[in-house]
Amino acid sequence: MPDEQEQVDYHELCAYTLSLGDATFIHQHVVDAYAAQNADENTKPIALTFALIGLYLHVEEKYSGKQVQRAHMQLAQKRKQWPKLPMPVERGSVKASDVISAPPGADRNEAIERWCESVWTAWKGSSEEVLKLVKLLHSP
Repeated sequence: MPDEQEQVDYHELCAYTLSLGDATFIHQHVVDAYAAQNADENTKPIALTFALIGLYLHVEEKYSGKQVQRAHMQLAQKRKQWPKLPMPVERGSVKASDVISAPPGADRNEAIERWCESVWTAWKGSSEEVLKLVKLLHSP
């Protein structure tokens, strides 16, 4: 569970990304990184699974936030049961507080990228399961 300041920083970061109105929808990456980094035993399997799929698609496949959002919608139509994934102790060294401390604009957006990479790397132990689910995107 994130501490109170981390939650405040996340909400400030959400306000920032939503205010951008960017066509790539970078906000999706913020939501996914935060969800995966702060998941616990009470997190719904769909929330964690979608966060990890979003991080994989963005970090490994270079999907934009809009493309990740579409993939989430497609997967929701194809499957109703989501795996309970084992949670690593370490969830990435970059936090929302690190990202929000970067100056708005290119620096902060690059910090979002580093955050996504950091969290995805921490969850690589679940990559096999995530890849199985991503393959559903390409099945009829």
